[in-house]
Amino acid sequence: MNNSILSVNALSAGYGKKEILHNISFSLEPGTLSCLVGKNGCGKSTLLKRILHKNGAIQWDGSVSEKGLCEVASGLVVSYVGQDSSRLKGDITSFCREHNLDLSLFCTIMRQLDFERAQFLKNIEEYSEGQKKKILLASSLLTPAHIYIWDEPLNYIDVFSRMQIEKLLLEYKPTMLFVEHDVRFRERIATRTIEL
Repeated sequence: MNNSILSVNALSAGYGKKEILHNISFSLEPGTLSCLVGKNGCGKSTLLKRILHKNGAIQWDGSVSEKGLCEVASGLVVSYVGQDSSRLKGDITSFCREHNLDLSLFCTIMRQLDFERAQFLKNIEEYSEGQKKKILLASSLLTPAHIYIWDEPLNYIDVFSRMQIEKLLLEYKPTMLFVEHDVRFRERIATRTIEL
């Protein structure tokens, strides 16, 4: 893998006889902000989940067949933001404690993402989908990791918050692999585009 932290070589995957990923190859080096692009149903989320499984972060769906290689660097720490926010519950203080996040710093980032102070007093279950997504993104940004994997991070996110996320990513330049349909965001953030 040389100095790559992730290498995918001739990877194909599918459900039964339906192949959704076909012969995908790429590698990621530290410092790249890479965006996976392709039409809906081409396997972007499946590819992210395969990488996460290889890293031990999630279980691989047994109904998915695959061939080819997916390798991750030994000891690779991943911070993942998926599309599902249904597991979020409780209050902000409990959430930060559970995820080992500095409460003050977390709240500061949430305020930068246009989070109103009154929201901090509510349980997360009462939040809108956009507010829940902000929780996931702030949590990810505060998690020390070798690579940040985000699957459609701008779903439900307002324009002002999107600009703040762009600003944070351009300032810190983390190693990232993400899927996002917002073309302007991709053009501003991605240092590399991987087409599926």
